[in-house]
Amino acid sequence: MAHVAVTGGAGFIGSNLVAALAQKGHQVTVVDDLSTGLASNINPDICEFHHLSLVDQVPLGLALADAEVIFHLGARGSVPRSLKNPVATHDVNATGTLNVLEVARSTGAHVFFSSSSSVYGRNGTLPKDESMWLAPMTPYAASKLSAEGYMQAYGSAYGVPITLLRFFNVFGPRQRPDHEYAAVIPKWIWKAMQGEPIDVYGDGSQSRDFTYVKTVLDICLDGMKRKVTHEGAINLAFGNRITLIQTIDMLRVHFPDLRVNFLPPRAGDVKDSQNDPVLLKRLFPNIVPTDFEIALTETINWLKEYGQSVANGPTVTD
Repeated sequence: MAHVAVTGGAGFIGSNLVAALAQKGHQVTVVDDLSTGLASNINPDICEFHHLSLVDQVPLGLALADAEVIFHLGARGSVPRSLKNPVATHDVNATGTLNVLEVARSTGAHVFFSSSSSVYGRNGTLPKDESMWLAPMTPYAASKLSAEGYMQAYGSAYGVPITLLRFFNVFGPRQRPDHEYAAVIPKWIWKAMQGEPIDVYGDGSQSRDFTYVKTVLDICLDGMKRKVTHEGAINLAFGNRITLIQTIDMLRVHFPDLRVNFLPPRAGDVKDSQNDPVLLKRLFPNIVPTDFEIALTETINWLKEYGQSVANGPTVTD
């Protein structure tokens, strides 16, 4: 069994990954500043927790020093949040990634990094593949692209084993639904549960390649087990393009009285997103994604039963 570190381990994807790693018997270290992650997601029986920021270079180095594998999921998320405070977004997402890589340079740890499909930005060509030109439209996307550059540079210049995954709209259990910058699916489900209308920015024709968190975990665990590395980015999505209107129709199966407010489009929002999963399927041939409707139903059921456990976290403001 390996000693594995997870930055952002108190967050949505991170806490799911920590539980999966511990279940397989790995020794797990978690780093999280709890700015958006939840202390309640930290189980001291299955992990060692370090409450610190990615920008705290010296204590970060000490916390990660013994890890053989680092899943670097910690980040300052949200496009709107980055528009309000771009410097803070850069500090955590770009410089924080550099700090993680500095540790790996000295220890030889294999670094898995969660980038974002937002790096494609103004490139409207669909579906996306990893050879396409990138054009970030927001500070969040730019910070992720900067971090990608550091990942590839450390892989090339220092031989750090890297796996650079571009996430596409991940959703599922443990995702916070209740703050200003919450992702669309948990936010909509939560509002529907309260009998409140949901907000759609635009006409609803915009589309996303939604990815269930279980699929992300399967990729991460398989990549660690087989020591999958790649010199460039790997898009983590299976080409399942779904419009917001289609998503609303599926939600109405569970919430027949769902009301919708259509609002003007938001600055920085990408119109459409879809991946061409050729590279992903070549590198991870045994991973089969969960059907979207099944994943949506599982997420709804989880929020109905456990939603309060993730709905009372720290206020996310700038």
